Amino acid sequence: MKTFHLFFDLDRTLWDFESNSKAALKVIFNDLKINTKQIDFNQFYSTYVAINSDLWKAYRNNKISKSELRIKRFKDTLIKLQVDENELATELSRLYIKLSPYQTKLFPNVINVLSELKNQGYGMHIITNGFKEVQGIKLEKSGLIKYFDQVICSEEIGFLKPAKEIFSYSLSKSGALLKNSIMIGDDYKADILGAQNFGMKALYFTPNKKLLELKEDFEFSNFNQLLFLIPKVFQKEL
Repeated sequence: MKTFHLFFDLDRTLWDFESNSKAALKVIFNDLKINTKQIDFNQFYSTYVAINSDLWKAYRNNKISKSELRIKRFKDTLIKLQVDENELATELSRLYIKLSPYQTKLFPNVINVLSELKNQGYGMHIITNGFKEVQGIKLEKSGLIKYFDQVICSEEIGFLKPAKEIFSYSLSKSGALLKNSIMIGDDYKADILGAQNFGMKALYFTPNKKLLELKEDFEFSNFNQLLFLIPKVFQKEL
């Protein structure tokens, strides 16, 4: 039975969401010939990113549904760019859901570090606010699935991070003890504060910072740092 457990977020922590999303959208943008509507891809992408971010906040606050989010982010993007075409928005949504989870770019050193942590005997699990049907594809196609014992998707249990209920459920599902568990993620509110408010230790992934800019001892910018940070965090409890 594994004693120490690591709970990872997926998007923007292991799976490079921005790079993968942009790659998928560029293919779709070209296939649908959206450039013929006098729209530049970079303009389309930056508009979409801002709108998508706001709608995800609304989803996390239970203000819109999953199905509303998926179509509204493209409809609102097109309207902002003065293209009010429902059929095009619907097709964008369909193709994005179909194509984006098959992108496979991970953050540097993720696979090597996960392999080493698995060899060291850690129990490893995913806690994600992403949608079940696409998160499973991401894990499989990017080669991540073999490293994880449990994959907990928020919509399965009806609570999204940072709710304490999802952390409680994750411990029960994995057979982990709170004192022997660490949450690892990129979202300060959902992953870090969510875990800490539950009483769980947390490590904060900030990939856009340089090593010299890291101000907290629970913050890291490169996965290689986890190999010494994780034992350090657990040793504080021993």
